[in-house]
Amino acid sequence: MSEGTSPRKPADEESERASDQVIRLDSQREQRRGNPPVVEDDELEALVAPEPATLEAPSAQPKPASVTVAPPAPVKPRRSLTRPVLFALLPVALVAGGYYYVVGGQIMTTDNAYIQAQSLGVSTDVSGTVQEIDVHDNQAVKKGDVLFRLRPASFETALAGAKAQLGTVRNQVLTLQASYQQSLASIDQAQADIPYYESAFQRQQDLLKTSTASKATFDSAQHDLIAARQKVTVAKAQAQAMLAQLGGDASQPVEQNPFYLQAQSAVDDAQRNLADSVVKAPFDGIVTNVDALQVGKYLPASQPAFSLVSSTDIWIAAEPKETELTYVRPGQKATISIDAYPGEVWHGTVGSISPASSSSFSLLPAQNTSGNWVKVVQRIPMRVTIDDPDGKPPLRGGMSAVVSIDTGHARGLPDFVTDLLKRFGQKS
Repeated sequence: MSEGTSPRKPADEESERASDQVIRLDSQREQRRGNPPVVEDDELEALVAPEPATLEAPSAQPKPASVTVAPPAPVKPRRSLTRPVLFALLPVALVAGGYYYVVGGQIMTTDNAYIQAQSLGVSTDVSGTVQEIDVHDNQAVKKGDVLFRLRPASFETALAGAKAQLGTVRNQVLTLQASYQQSLASIDQAQADIPYYESAFQRQQDLLKTSTASKATFDSAQHDLIAARQKVTVAKAQAQAMLAQLGGDASQPVEQNPFYLQAQSAVDDAQRNLADSVVKAPFDGIVTNVDALQVGKYLPASQPAFSLVSSTDIWIAAEPKETELTYVRPGQKATISIDAYPGEVWHGTVGSISPASSSSFSLLPAQNTSGNWVKVVQRIPMRVTIDDPDGKPPLRGGMSAVVSIDTGHARGLPDFVTDLLKRFGQKS
């Protein structure tokens, strides 16, 4: 065999195989640029370095020239479909967003809303010392339940005195009726005496003409006649006075006499004071601040003892901006959510809208004529009634709420789009 065709040595063949492996490794790295595999330096050296068993001593024959292998062409990475999909979905998103913008806007939502409940300071119109407290703080009560009592001794005494006075007046009225009947009898008696005195006077007058009777006897008969007639007049006047005291009707019942009615009103007033010494709940609710009242404390009339908050008469007091009330009307339906009860929804109705803004009722209203005036969006009070409080968590005055009102009016196209459509319509 010639030198040019002599077989290669095993060491050269191993070197060529190692070079081929390195070239294949580089090609794989080019194909996986997105996520290239990590090859440790030790592994790379193991691929390049020849095995120790194949190493031989240098040969005296000349080493053949190494064959240069061209690297493979780089593989073009695969293009991702994310960008085309996003560009295709962009018009769809714009159209959907525009549609919801145009048909939306029916719901007016405000979070400037709080729960309000009817409340009052429990008091009574009589003064007295507290004898008993029948409730405790934050206790639920029903209408008519006893809240506290005042000492009743003074009120019972006043009632007994009024009843005694009523009995006295009744007796007085009965006495007036009897006296009136007596006056009528006196009138009849006086009128019955007048004919006798008239006859005696006439007889004495005739005797005086014949000089049979004395002048003194005639004068006495004349005086007796005048006295009898005057007695009738006095009896009639007395009877008229008694009839006036009896209310112009002597036959009316005693209970209808003005004096009796006056005494009866005093009894009723004393009875009312005694009843007001026992203070009861005017409506269903929850009492609070009861500890401010203690047994033995003197409570003046009309001074609040503690507070009672209604558990049934509850509404939402909202104050949306004036720009949000464009299409809000009384009677529209609303949904209510309370911050204290996430996930719970109440339904209500717009009850009324205030005729003026909140600042109009302030102690110092805004003065628009001042030189440093700044325009501020006003808020209009609005009342929303709650339609379904039953079966829901308890609502307490002052809780924060979010009110959403369905106005039934869509937002529509923007003004500039509407103007353009009008212009195109006029041109066509």
